[in-house]
Amino acid sequence: QLQLVESGGGLVQPGGSLRLSCAASGFTLDYYAIGWFRQAPGKEREGVSCISSSGGSTNYADSVKGRFTISRDNAKNMVYLQMNSLKPEDTAVYYCALKLFRLCMLDSRYEYWGQGTQVTVSS
Repeated sequence: QLQLVESGGGLVQPGGSLRLSCAASGFTLDYYAIGWFRQAPGKEREGVSCISSSGGSTNYADSVKGRFTISRDNAKNMVYLQMNSLKPEDTAVYYCALKLFRLCMLDSRYEYWGQGTQVTVSS
């Protein structure tokens, strides 16, 4: 059974860092793009970043450019989101999602989703 599981969320002070992980099971990630999305209370879900199947292409939302870095290790079936210089407005539940296509596009449909991990940025 195809499953995505996020981990690495938590409480961090403004300016701090977190590294989110997305573990895949039941299939291999090699052929698929992966995206990270987030949803804050009372707000719509937004795309944060995505990475192509090979890892050769990435995209970022303007709000996180220069602060977040997406990467993947297909040998381990893992995708990561390194988040630096965190701000209170980064507080949200973060989800990883798989797109049944090799290219990375944030504003498109993703077919499989994890359950999410909470990130809270607060002093």
